[in-house]
Amino acid sequence: MIKSIIFDLGKVIIPFEFERAYRHFEAHTGLTTPEIRRRLGEADLYRQFESGLLEPPEFVERVGGCLGMSISYEDFCPMWTSIFLPDPLLTEEFLEGLARNYKLVLLSNTNAIHFEMIRETYPLLRHFHEFVLSYRVGVMKPSRAIYERAVAASACQAEECLFFDDMAENVEAAREAGLHAVQFLSAGQAESELVARGVRIR
Repeated sequence: MIKSIIFDLGKVIIPFEFERAYRHFEAHTGLTTPEIRRRLGEADLYRQFESGLLEPPEFVERVGGCLGMSISYEDFCPMWTSIFLPDPLLTEEFLEGLARNYKLVLLSNTNAIHFEMIRETYPLLRHFHEFVLSYRVGVMKPSRAIYERAVAASACQAEECLFFDDMAENVEAAREAGLHAVQFLSAGQAESELVARGVRIR
């Protein structure tokens, strides 16, 4: 029996496009998006930030140095958070209905700047009972340890948890950790998967 439903955040609840931030960076640096992506990837800044190894001001400073971009923290944050699109993929009504009968847990690889903006901008997150966030717990998907943290937050057994993520490798890792897990494709597909497992969605 499913007692807890665990959702990824990006591209499951909130859609995003990193290119939106890169376009802002292009305007400040004269670099192309492929070059920006390459430099940031080689510097390993995303992983360090989302693992909680860098505090936000240090991350902004290091991104600026990596891209040759002089920018204040206050100016950087709106560019960095511009990746998120306004309309959630799941409705507030859907999450509210699930939260009446199940423990809802958010499990996300994210960072402090993104998540604080998201909590302020998308009120539907208030229906989640627990948040397991990579930058807070110091580990990222697909590491087994973060799934164990999500199960603990669910206050039930791994086999009583159902997890949705858009990335196949994260779904497979969750299954290896003992959770039921489904690759998210659409809101309709997620609803069908829940109903098939006897989950009450309203």
